[in-house]
Amino acid sequence: MRIATFTALLLFAGLVPAQQPGMQNAWDIHKTLAAVAQLADRLAPILDQIHPESWNGAPEGYVAQATTCRNELRALAAESRKLDQNPEKLIDALQLLFRIRATETVLASFSEGLRKYANPPMADMLNAAVAENAGNKDRLQQYILELAMAREQEFRVADQEAQRCRQTLSRQPSHERQPGAQEKN
Repeated sequence: MRIATFTALLLFAGLVPAQQPGMQNAWDIHKTLAAVAQLADRLAPILDQIHPESWNGAPEGYVAQATTCRNELRALAAESRKLDQNPEKLIDALQLLFRIRATETVLASFSEGLRKYANPPMADMLNAAVAENAGNKDRLQQYILELAMAREQEFRVADQEAQRCRQTLSRQPSHERQPGAQEKN
């Protein structure tokens, strides 16, 4: 809380720019997050129609993988919307990026089974959706890098200012630093 307040004061004083040069603006990241959520929303009902338990000769693992895919897509949409509410939250942004990558991995594996045992065109569609989302993933990754650099710069400035304050305080005579010291006129 103190760091956030201190950073806000530094922003207000103009010591740290509100947006780092080259950083994506809020509107762009909101569009990216909305696109991620919409794609996940679009794919979830399609996966609900795929039933690997009816695939002839397919290993049982595809049934569990289908469930994982459905869960990952729903979580992906929810996490994207959550981050959209507070896009400055670095931890949530990283979690979303990791979720996108995990979802891509499980969808790629599942689409191989879908291609082999059931419906090659639908497998192509799933792969195309993953490819369609690559631009969103890249923009999110770039945003996360920029956000992390901005946070690092903010902490560097805050630390420098704290060091400056410590030096100023350490130069004061000891009776002025003690709590309850009397002011002299």
